[in-house]
Amino acid sequence: MKKQIFIEGMSCDHCVKHVEKSLKELAGVESVNVNLQGKYAVVDLSNDISDALIKEAIEEAGYDVAAVKNA
Repeated sequence: MKKQIFIEGMSCDHCVKHVEKSLKELAGVESVNVNLQGKYAVVDLSNDISDALIKEAIEEAGYDVAAVKNA
């Protein structure tokens, strides 16, 4: 399963690394690809993770989530 997360507040490569790290720490996340230009991330999941949990991880890292969609 893949989810696409639209993220606001990222402005540099450091932001990308911070978001990647936060998402990779969630159990069930197999891979993370963050696109700075498009301001989104695509996560590959081995099991279903709630949108609320994904949103919480990103917000704890200091960024805002505009939307989470199944990819």
